[in-house]
Amino acid sequence: MFSDYSATELGSIFAMQGFAGLILFAVFLLMALGLAIIFGQMGVINMAHGEFMILGAYITYLTSNVFADYFPALFGGYFFVAMVLAFLAAAALGALVEWTVIRRLYHRPLDTLLATWGLSLLMQQSYRSIFGAREVGVEVPDWMAGSFQVTDFVELPVNGLFVMCIAVAVTLAVYLLMFRSSWGSRVRAVVQNRPMAGAVGINTAKMDRMTFALGCGIAGIAGSAFTMIGSTGPSAGQDYIVDTFLVVVFGGAASILGTVASAFSISQAQSTMEFFLGGSMAKVLTLLTVVIILMFRPQGLFTLKVRK
Repeated sequence: MFSDYSATELGSIFAMQGFAGLILFAVFLLMALGLAIIFGQMGVINMAHGEFMILGAYITYLTSNVFADYFPALFGGYFFVAMVLAFLAAAALGALVEWTVIRRLYHRPLDTLLATWGLSLLMQQSYRSIFGAREVGVEVPDWMAGSFQVTDFVELPVNGLFVMCIAVAVTLAVYLLMFRSSWGSRVRAVVQNRPMAGAVGINTAKMDRMTFALGCGIAGIAGSAFTMIGSTGPSAGQDYIVDTFLVVVFGGAASILGTVASAFSISQAQSTMEFFLGGSMAKVLTLLTVVIILMFRPQGLFTLKVRK
């Protein structure tokens, strides 16, 4: 596998694939953060999480078109507006879904899986009806185009670096919100002991709705970031949902540090193996490795320490 390349070529290949893996890591991380909140904190299996990501992508696409048509002088900053709108739209839809469907299915994981799977099909068909079946692309602002030449063989695209900065910023914001704020303390109180949390005055139903909305909103941000590196289609979210669940389970449910470590290791492994073995074989080997590790450590890489 490596014999056909010189040492210099191998070094360049690993460097290029390593950076490509970092871009994939950023998308995985943004997707997994939202799913870790919903699945890890609430125990809800949200099969429509990828469609919430695509909602954010389409919001970004619409925002770019509006800025291009009506505010061309401000087009360079449209993405920041689009990211906020994507978060708000996905969070609002998530709150509506939790209020109408999910709140009736808590502690019934199979039912939530089936309900959200049906929701994902409904959302995909809605996207096809509104935007068409063909993929759409977002025009990248001029300041985000181009790349940095690191070596003769390695270039770092500016949009990829920007996506990674978004992932780092969102991860830090989620950490501060969940572990350094009173709202996060209430969320964790509901997770650890719902009856006692309700007894001390916490509105558990409201916390559930806000937590689900937050997870969906982060998926919307992931969709905005996704438009910087790929095109958007009605079913594009399904390409990432399995990998995202794999990241959350492998890292350890409800563990932000585990989510980061898992997203990094899986993205780097897939990116490197895809170059030498192809996409399908890379996914198979990654899944097989994760399954073997989980057989010996079923709780994932990291777990929260709680008193019993």
